[in-house]
Amino acid sequence: MNIDLKHKQAIVCGSTQGIGKAIAMELANLGASVTLIARNEEALKKTKQELSTEAGQLHGYVCVDFSKPEELKTLIEAYLQRQPIVHILVNNTGGPPAGPIASAKPEEFLSAFNNHLICNHILAQACVEGMKIAKYGRIINIISTSVKLPLANLGVSNTIRAAVANWSKTLANEFGKFNITVNNVLPGATATVRLQNIIENKSTKTGHAVDSVTSEMISEIPMGRFAEASEIANAVAFLASPAASYINGINLPVDGGRTGCL
Repeated sequence: MNIDLKHKQAIVCGSTQGIGKAIAMELANLGASVTLIARNEEALKKTKQELSTEAGQLHGYVCVDFSKPEELKTLIEAYLQRQPIVHILVNNTGGPPAGPIASAKPEEFLSAFNNHLICNHILAQACVEGMKIAKYGRIINIISTSVKLPLANLGVSNTIRAAVANWSKTLANEFGKFNITVNNVLPGATATVRLQNIIENKSTKTGHAVDSVTSEMISEIPMGRFAEASEIANAVAFLASPAASYINGINLPVDGGRTGCL
């Protein structure tokens, strides 16, 4: 099975911590040259230094805040003038704040829509022509298991994630004939800073101890533990590889069996 990514160019968003960083590290381990995208330049420089260069890769980064889609568009177009072919695009950004949908403000939906769907779309549009030329493209969107089953107290996130999933499926239908696949990876509860924040917020609101909230969440997972970020990265790396050439337009939960539907 061919999962070698030597001579492949990848862009990974939200790649200085958590799942995004784990994905960048794994793609580099498989031989890809990785361009990191995030908003903290110091963290970008540090992460870049941690990426493998054993296959002679040249890594880079683009520093941009996804709350500024027009700035992202300008910077990615400038980047593609220097590096016109990108084979792998991993769209990933932190989710909206938790909260019930009934109390969500309209501007919260608009902000999340820009940060997720609009920025994903800008990047996909920018990269797709190079993928067509290369006759190899992998667009992988990191979303959430809420695409299959909405999660409690994540009203804005549930809404926007579903929009991204349907956008992705539509792209998959349009791009498949160019040997470009578009797939979604749906992480379950993963041991990251975001999960810790969710646990602490729930603890504060309910008055239950952090350990009690953690145990309750773990009890809902058939495998009896949270995922490691590297386990999400492994799924992404496979979908990015030549071995996944006929997998297109899917939602892949990586959640230890937690999601209560097929």
